[in-house]
Amino acid sequence: MSFPSHPSRRTVLGAAAATFGAGLWPLAAHAQSGTVRFVLPNATGSGVDAITRAAQPAMAKALNANVVVENQPGAGGVVGLQTLARSAPDGNTLSVVSNNVVIFPSVLKSLPFDMPNDFTPIAVVGATPMVLVANPSRMNAGNHKEFVALLKAKPGDYNFASGGNGTILHLAAELYLEAAGAKAKHIPYKGVGPMVTDLLGGQIDFAVAALPSVQQHIQKGALKAIGTLTPQRTPAAPDIPTFAEQGLSNFAVEAWFAVIGPKGLPAAQVKKVHEAVVTAFNDPTVKDAMAKQGNSINISSPEEAQAAFRRELAKYAALVKKVGLEPQ
Repeated sequence: MSFPSHPSRRTVLGAAAATFGAGLWPLAAHAQSGTVRFVLPNATGSGVDAITRAAQPAMAKALNANVVVENQPGAGGVVGLQTLARSAPDGNTLSVVSNNVVIFPSVLKSLPFDMPNDFTPIAVVGATPMVLVANPSRMNAGNHKEFVALLKAKPGDYNFASGGNGTILHLAAELYLEAAGAKAKHIPYKGVGPMVTDLLGGQIDFAVAALPSVQQHIQKGALKAIGTLTPQRTPAAPDIPTFAEQGLSNFAVEAWFAVIGPKGLPAAQVKKVHEAVVTAFNDPTVKDAMAKQGNSINISSPEEAQAAFRRELAKYAALVKKVGLEPQ
């Protein structure tokens, strides 16, 4: 993957989470037990979850073995990552993660692992678009201008949700508010699924979410898309304008997703998993699913992934400081 270049002042090209279910995903024929635990540090209903499910059949064909996919949300993803960090580097436990993992060190005072040194980045797989959505019964706005007018009319009265403190969904919303010169109250959730449920129910006014996790609700009119946080309109939702074209010059925030393993994963294992990822995401059926979700796939090498993780750590540290988030 050609990883995101350094952003302009209001541009973040990372790679939404937001925010990524339980099921079987064939992944590694070499596993000693015949089964690989694929730990997702995200709840069902997230972008990573949607991507994982779409890739499952192709991964089965590529590797001819089963993986038990375990959703382990909690603390924005720290719980699942801790499980991975404590796993043996034998290829039996892997994970798909979002760029939440490179934000945590800047927003959490302590972590039960060291990022990235306690993990083995295998591939940055691609990016997923994020969209700011509002409950139409709570906020009667059809575009960015009307939306900001509501926020400014009642500073701090409206609330927004995220999949957890310091997640890319949280940071993306904070970056939007900073760019728009508006304020709102943050309410963190223990995953994207509960967040979307309360957003639909009216307990939450608005949120930034990965497009795949809210696309059906936008199409049904249950949620109103105010704008995408992408540099250009996404083909998966061509009717939703970007914030850049609505007046926030150069504003863009995207969420990347990657495959990682525990620290010390042998080179042969890294090569085998990487080749399987390349094969699966080049499958025509998976390509079609990714296009419908709006995901862009551009798979990096393991070496590029390792360098990208370190570069992104520094980038997000600066962005966290920019919006004034205090470590929790």
